Amino acid sequence: MSNSKSNITFMTSPQLFFTSESVTEGHPDKICDQISDAVLDEILKDDPMARVACETAVTTGLIVVMGEITTTTYVDIGTIARDVVRDIGYTRGKFGFDADTCGVIVSIKEQSGDIAQGVDSALEQRSGLTESELNAVGAGDQGMMIGFACDETPELMPLSTMMAHKLCRRLSEVRRDGTLPYLRPDGKSQVTVEYAYGKPKRIDTVLISSQHAPDISSEQIREDILKHVVHEIIPAELLDENTKYYVNPTGRFVVGGPLGDAGLTGRKIIVDTYGGVARHGGGAFSGKDATKVDRSAAYMARYIAKNVVAAGLASRFEIQLSYAIGVASPLSVAIETFGTGTIPDEKIIELVNKHFDMRPAAIIRDLDLRKPQFRQVAAFGHFGRDDLDVAWEKTDKAGILRQEAGL
Repeated sequence: MSNSKSNITFMTSPQLFFTSESVTEGHPDKICDQISDAVLDEILKDDPMARVACETAVTTGLIVVMGEITTTTYVDIGTIARDVVRDIGYTRGKFGFDADTCGVIVSIKEQSGDIAQGVDSALEQRSGLTESELNAVGAGDQGMMIGFACDETPELMPLSTMMAHKLCRRLSEVRRDGTLPYLRPDGKSQVTVEYAYGKPKRIDTVLISSQHAPDISSEQIREDILKHVVHEIIPAELLDENTKYYVNPTGRFVVGGPLGDAGLTGRKIIVDTYGGVARHGGGAFSGKDATKVDRSAAYMARYIAKNVVAAGLASRFEIQLSYAIGVASPLSVAIETFGTGTIPDEKIIELVNKHFDMRPAAIIRDLDLRKPQFRQVAAFGHFGRDDLDVAWEKTDKAGILRQEAGL
């Protein structure tokens, strides 16, 4: 389901099964995302104009933080990394990773001058085409960014994605609050939803894997997770006698986190976005300041998509933006309504172009992207986060879109 044709098949098929996954904050790749975004947040506290491209890798007993950072402030990256690992819950050697005893290697240099000149002054400004301050920031890289929304959930996200995220958040909660004290930080979920003609019908399969203490039986883990996680999160009306449940299907998950698997920033980009339901431009988010359109334009695309669906212009909507490095205005804007549009696509594009400024400086201004706020979305998804006050999840443009569409 990675292209327009398969999405239209999705809308017309009488029976279709679709699966999305999520991971907990203790997953090795998510540890890296959170460290990278924690470094970004700490820098933005004192230097909102900093250029940050921070990457992290973890493995047994070791954290490596690398990248390109240009800033007027100083932050202790080693301490930040350890604080993140400690907050996640890796605080004892027997968990396989320990915030206080692991090694930390930092290798940071400044942003390339060749890149900086295009970001500092966009092509439009350098060419004398306009003096607008909104052309003072060029895109920090080329690429394609995708935004998506649908009316399957109150968050205007795919049901499979939201259920997977909520299961992982609940898994983290019962570990942290002592309900299931034998759980450890690493974990995953996967949810398969049965659709009929594009509408969720039931949940077919629930899969949860969680790291745990060695002296707990698999039967006890299964019973506890079904009771305290699955049935606390998934509405009963979506489950039936044919729903399948898998809990730690290997039978044992004691070795986890960076001891069990290496981790890297940006290796869970589908978890970060729409669970595979929509296309993906390929760029990761974490560790990047907002001049990097991989992050900022993807947030703007989500903002646009969510407002379009909230306005009732379509019940399923995807938008693609593309950029050239050093150029402010997007090269292209493409939309897909999958046959659910209530007004012509041409009118939707007209309204999008009228009410949303997609130049990097405007995105940064309108979505308030120069303040520290990014570590909080580095786990459990960047989108559908109605539990957080992030600007790209607001639907404040829905009213004017609906009015001008004549709905």
